[in-house]
Amino acid sequence: MDAAGADTPILLAERLGTVLVLTLNRPQARNPLSEAMISALGGQFAAIADDRSTRAVVLTHNGPAFSAGHDMKEMTARRSDEDGGRAYFKQLMTACSAMMQMVVRLPQPVIAAVEGVASAAGCQLVASCDLAIAGEGARFATPGVNIGLFCSTPMVALSRNVSRKHAMEMLLTGDLVDAEHAARVGLVNRVVPAGTARERASALADQIASKSTATVKVGKEAFYRQVEMDLGDAYAYTVEVMTQNMMFRDAEEGIGAFIEKRAPKWQDQ
Repeated sequence: MDAAGADTPILLAERLGTVLVLTLNRPQARNPLSEAMISALGGQFAAIADDRSTRAVVLTHNGPAFSAGHDMKEMTARRSDEDGGRAYFKQLMTACSAMMQMVVRLPQPVIAAVEGVASAAGCQLVASCDLAIAGEGARFATPGVNIGLFCSTPMVALSRNVSRKHAMEMLLTGDLVDAEHAARVGLVNRVVPAGTARERASALADQIASKSTATVKVGKEAFYRQVEMDLGDAYAYTVEVMTQNMMFRDAEEGIGAFIEKRAPKWQDQ
């Protein structure tokens, strides 16, 4: 039960083979990243990290919005705290930031499937996912500047996905951008017909799930580590990663299967 008192879970989990679909499920409130939603997502990500049966994750939503961001009513209610809400705001932003980092650090790839508006921390969540598929009607924004609250934490994920000038334009104007623009600037991978984002994301997840999980895990971790390094350090690091990877049983099997022109049989090690 969420803070609004609904009897239905605010986050749904559905297993489709080796893919886990997580669905934000507070549509009447535009799926805000409330304290309860952040906790629910964090709990799921913690469980997924140790779940060898889950090879990929799709993150989607019910209702017209992917997520409107933080729950402003929930936050405003804490203005009456003795400190004006400062301690609570810091705790909430810290928890949300930790949850976003869990997405990046999961060994499994996470694919966002977006059909509606992803705003503020909702846009941050899309940007934190490894891949994103958007329906034609999807829209994205970091509109905090319009209400006197600059989207500083969403900026971290946004600026690591799109170029600086495109990120700054979204942050400084607060304007909604359409799905095609989001694809052009790199916030999403592709745009699909409205209503098919989840289906397309699931198909992409199935494709990735067919790979060696050991290889995908080492590759995802290496991607995010090397991208923050300078060129020389990145090459030195990835030389070590590839050397380690070459010693995997799956690398030996995969290369052997390629030479022998047969399908590989992964052992995920």
